[in-house]
Amino acid sequence: MNETTPAPAAPAAPAPAVPRTDTPGGKGPRPAAASEPGTRARVAQLLQRQGVLAVLLTVVIAASFIYPTFASLDNARGITIQASFLAVVALGMTMVIITGGIDLSVGSVFALGGVLAAWASQYGFLAALLVPLVACGAIGLLNGLLIARGNMAPFIVTLATLLGARGLLLAITDEGATTYLVPKDSAFGELGQGSVWGFGYPILVALVLFGAGGLVLQRTSFGQTLFAVGGSSDAATLMGLPVARTKILVYTLSGLLAGLAGALNAARLSSGVTIVGVGMELDAISAVVIGGTLLIGGAGSISGTLWGVLLLAVIQNLINQIGSLNSSYQSVVSGGFLIVVVVAQRYLARSRRST
Repeated sequence: MNETTPAPAAPAAPAPAVPRTDTPGGKGPRPAAASEPGTRARVAQLLQRQGVLAVLLTVVIAASFIYPTFASLDNARGITIQASFLAVVALGMTMVIITGGIDLSVGSVFALGGVLAAWASQYGFLAALLVPLVACGAIGLLNGLLIARGNMAPFIVTLATLLGARGLLLAITDEGATTYLVPKDSAFGELGQGSVWGFGYPILVALVLFGAGGLVLQRTSFGQTLFAVGGSSDAATLMGLPVARTKILVYTLSGLLAGLAGALNAARLSSGVTIVGVGMELDAISAVVIGGTLLIGGAGSISGTLWGVLLLAVIQNLINQIGSLNSSYQSVVSGGFLIVVVVAQRYLARSRRST
């Protein structure tokens, strides 16, 4: 009986190629749809953080063409030295606002620090620095304790210390009748009037502080805690973060920096002027917000604050360059910038949430 072996089965015909329909022409995979919103969110975040730098560069370039004296080295020195005092104050304000707070006392504390530094300068360099730092740091510590431990509103607490610091300043100076002078040729006076390569020491102090502040904010656990507290204090507490201690530290730091800025200003002016610092808290808040830090807290950057301070200083300088406008127009322009930035921040934040 003959046996037959079954013929091998024919290989299955390959399935007909179906052109891809996920990209035009079926040439390859299309990026996921989520990448477009992701890109939009990244652009919104970049604009929020560095948009002020683009505005600053645009204004500087345009002003350099319109006003030849604007681009001079002497003018740049003048702008930066005037901006350095506000920059030191705004640095502390940045950290306070990132935690979701506010410090309205810095203008009065700035003036108080200047008067105390001028008075103490007769006792030497260290006294001229330590006295305002201790006194102004104590005011900041009081703010922090009342806000963090007493659960009081930052607006009310710092408004009270604004009035208290200004009242103490007037009491020390006999209602402004007494002006304390920094001794001539003192080391403390040199701190405000000396320079390196033509740039004053206050500028170098501000740059060093901003560099240190940037490292603290981005590279330390304390900096990350600031963002967490500003994002949600309750969530930060549940995570085991030291919320109260963090708030106390940032308000103390704000007082210290305002006092230091006042001392540097007194060293530059060689006197403790009593009328300085009026409205400085609003300038500091404006610079911080224009720099991209959210008033509600939880987001911000040190570099953005620096660009915001410089933008305000450039605006003031341009008003002086025009000549036909007085300095009150700076408040108008700064207010306009602030409104535009706040509206833009709301739009950018909404765009990021929608992605």
